[in-house]
This record gives sequence, C-alpha cells and structure tokens, in this order.
Amino acid sequence: MTPGTRFKVANTFNEITASTPEKSLLAPMKKSGGRNNSGKMTMRYLGGGHKKKYRVIDFKRNKHQVPATVKSIEYDPNRTAFIALLYYADGDKRYILAPKGLEVGMTVVAGSNVVPAVGNAMTLAEIPLGSEIHNIELNPGQGAKICRSAGSYAQLLNRDGRFAVVKMPSGETRMILASCMATMGQLSNSEHNLEVSGKAGRSRWLGRRPRNRGVAMNPVDHPMGGGEGRSSGGHPRSRTGKLAKGAKTRHKKKASNKYILERRKK
Repeated sequence: MTPGTRFKVANTFNEITASTPEKSLLAPMKKSGGRNNSGKMTMRYLGGGHKKKYRVIDFKRNKHQVPATVKSIEYDPNRTAFIALLYYADGDKRYILAPKGLEVGMTVVAGSNVVPAVGNAMTLAEIPLGSEIHNIELNPGQGAKICRSAGSYAQLLNRDGRFAVVKMPSGETRMILASCMATMGQLSNSEHNLEVSGKAGRSRWLGRRPRNRGVAMNPVDHPMGGGEGRSSGGHPRSRTGKLAKGAKTRHKKKASNKYILERRKK
C-alpha cells in the first residue's frame, strides 16, 4: 500500500488471544538511551523506541504439583517468543514462555512425576531421552537461562551420572546437572526469523538508532577509520580494538569449559 510496506514481511499473530496484559504481572521499564548516570553516552546506537512495560516471566517454574490452566497467549514486546498467562488452581497467576502447540484451556504442571507433555516442566533427570526442551536452567533453582528465544529448542541426548548431555540450538553439546529444570517442547513464533521490517522507522520504534560503519569514521574515532577517498580496511575490529570476524574471545581457562563436550559448528 505504501513504500514502507512494500518489502515488509510481518507476523500474522494468529496465536495471540489477548490484547491487554495482566496488570498484576507488569513492572515499569525505564529507558536510559545508552547514557550513564552522568548523561554520557556509553552505549551507541540505542535510544528512542516505544514505551514498554516489563512482563514478569516465571523462569523458575517452582510452583510444583499445582496444575495451571492456560488463560491466554499474549505478545511480549520485550522478547521474540510469545508468552502464556497461567491461572493456577490455588488462584495464583503467572506468565511463562509459550511453547509451540500450547493453546487456551490446556493444563500444564511442573514438578516431579509429571507427564512429559508440551508446557510441563520437570528436571532433566525425568525427561525422556531425545525430547525437545526449552527454558533450561544452568544451576538448580537459578531460573532458566538457555533456549528462551522464538522457535528455539535443545535436545536431551543422554544422561551420565548426575549430568545430562544436552545439544544446544547452536550445535554445541554440553553437560548440565540433571537436577536442573527444563520445559517440554519447542518455543512459539518459530517464523520470527522470516520477518522483514520494511523501513528504518520500525527499527526506531524498537529503540535502535542508525549504526554507522567504522571505515566511514576518522582515525581518532575508530581503528578502521581514515584513509584517502573511499579506502576501507585494516583488520576488522571494534572501536576498542577487539578483533572481529572470527577471532576467539572465550577465555581458555574458563571454569565451564570442562562441561562442553563438543563446540558449536562454525
């Protein structure tokens, strides 16, 4: 209809069933615009964006053996996956990340001796081998840290003593304590990666300011700046001199290296 929508590929939001969030599960979000407490810009390319409220998500799933009914599937402006509003049998309300296939009216439960169905949460020790899982803890009781974005899932490959062997979305295979919680299924909104914004303004709505290239700067501003005419180059690196384009940045003595069985595919 317009130049801005000519190349736009947007989500249909067919899975969304509610347009207003649960008020008791909202928290304020304050924008910094990339400035610190003295007003100096410390992060570039941030600023603007639509005003948002944070949806408090239950990443711990620590309400064990209490069944919950899915009340609605909602959009969350702070993440790529959709979220589901749960009404627990004891009257409590919580948001969780909505897995693919979760629908309004379904019942989910977390804890031990739970049926391994979509949306149910349990420890890695109880999940059947080969299952697709998401929302995985790295330390027991810490809350989920892995597989939280749209369409992502990991696969439980094996168990070895007190550890479970999990294949990450990146292809990395690593050991995680079997007492850590995870949720069954793949996350919703798996076609998020196909979206095309269509215009620069939609990036501004998301709080992303224009990003300029290092080679277009002066030498005082960037290691790759300067030169006569349109010469570009030097070794690709960040403004602070950190090498880009494949240089290893992980510390070789990092404590968690021993838990990684196979590194991700390059």
